[in-house]
Amino acid sequence: MGEAVAIEKCINEFDVDQVIFEEGSTGRELFVVLDGRVEIAKLTSTGKTVIVTLGKGEFFGEMAVIDGSSRSATAIAAAPNTRVMRINHARFVYLVSQQPAFALMVMDALSKRLRASNAATFRATAP
Repeated sequence: MGEAVAIEKCINEFDVDQVIFEEGSTGRELFVVLDGRVEIAKLTSTGKTVIVTLGKGEFFGEMAVIDGSSRSATAIAAAPNTRVMRINHARFVYLVSQQPAFALMVMDALSKRLRASNAATFRATAP
């Protein structure tokens, strides 16, 4: 019973266009999409550039939870009743230590995102 209540407290619901976190903010939490969609975007004075749209079972915010750095982009709910679970640093460390599959999943996502970022940077600097 106690565990269910603890988990429920870590779940937040957002409506379309509600900001989950802003680029440049700090926070040592990882988020998992339970329902709906989340856009990871760069916001400028001229508008919004969506880097990726995430759905159920996908996660975001992993860089800040690992190294305590500021958020590299803004996370915005992109569907009604978007629900996300927050996993704080202590819980993240616990999951990584207890669940090798979870650690591998995070590494796999980091690797894919780094490759995509490198490819985008290469395209941007290519003559």
